[in-house]
Amino acid sequence: MSGTEEANNSLQSPRQRFDARVRRRSAAALQDRVVAQEVRSLDAAMGSIVGDGSVERAAALVVGARRRFILGMGKSFAYACLLAADLGASLSNVTTIDGRIVQAIDVLTEVRSSDVLVVFSLRRYRRDTVEAARQFAAGGGALVVITDSEQAPLAAAADVLIVVQTESASYSDSPTAIAAVAHVLATLTTASAKGAQRRLGERDRFSRALGTYLDDAGTELP
Repeated sequence: MSGTEEANNSLQSPRQRFDARVRRRSAAALQDRVVAQEVRSLDAAMGSIVGDGSVERAAALVVGARRRFILGMGKSFAYACLLAADLGASLSNVTTIDGRIVQAIDVLTEVRSSDVLVVFSLRRYRRDTVEAARQFAAGGGALVVITDSEQAPLAAAADVLIVVQTESASYSDSPTAIAAVAHVLATLTTASAKGAQRRLGERDRFSRALGTYLDDAGTELP
C-alpha cells in the first residue's frame, strides 16, 4: 500500500476528510484538485478491472443466475438502484433489496443456489449490509461484492470480488469509479444475456404505446 493510500485510509469519517482536504481552500484550487483526482481514480479503476477480469466473472454469474438481487444501503443504495435499473431493462428477475418493499429477511428465507446477490459495500462498511450478504452466501447463493478494499469485511465471502479505488480530494469518497464499474458490469451482462435484445425492443414498444418519453409522444424536443 502506498503512502497516499495509507493517508486516505486513515481518514475514516467525512469530518476528518473535510478538515484534511476541503477546509480553507479556495474554490478554484479545490476544483482543480477534485477534478484531477477523479480522472486518476477513474483511470485506475478501469485499468484494474481490465487487468483482473473481475467484472467479466461477475457478469457471467449474473447472467447464469435465475434470480438477481442487488443490495446497497446508505449512499450505496444509489449505486444499487443504478445497476438494478440497467440490468432490469434487459434481464428478468432483477430485484433491489430496498429495506422497505423488499427486505433482506424476506430474501434470506428463500435463498437458492441459483440466486446471485450483487452487493455494494464501501467504507464505513454498514453492519446491515455486511450481515445480510454473509447470510445470503451462507444460504448457498452466489455473492458479487463491489467494494473499495481487498481487506473489506465481505472480501472473504465473495465469489467474485470487485475492488474499486474511491480515493478523492473531497470530504466524501469518490462515487465516479463505482458508478462506472456498475455501468461496465451492466453492459457486459446485457451483452451476454439471451433475450436481452427482445426485451429491450419490447420496452421500446411499450414506452411508445404509453407515451412515456417526450419523443415517444411525438413532442418535438428543443
